Amino acid sequence: MRVANACDRAAIQRIAELEQSAAPVGPLLIGEILQRPVAAVSLADGSVIADPFAATSELVELMGVRARQLRGSRTPARGAEGWRLLGWRVSR
Repeated sequence: MRVANACDRAAIQRIAELEQSAAPVGPLLIGEILQRPVAAVSLADGSVIADPFAATSELVELMGVRARQLRGSRTPARGAEGWRLLGWRVSR
């Protein structure tokens, strides 16, 4: 996962076309699998596109968490619920 740059435009457009939706606008996070871009999340509004032919659900969830951090969200997850957001099981 990384911040997108100008070199990523073609990959973002390809993902948007695969998903049959518009490419997100503004600064973006790019999610990669084996160094191939498969998802993008807008830091401006949180909109997401992802390659429908790649297993991206966990990556997109993690990217959403990181996007909220970069946007400066003031509502951090706490306790067991925060661990569940990361997909970890918490015994009580």
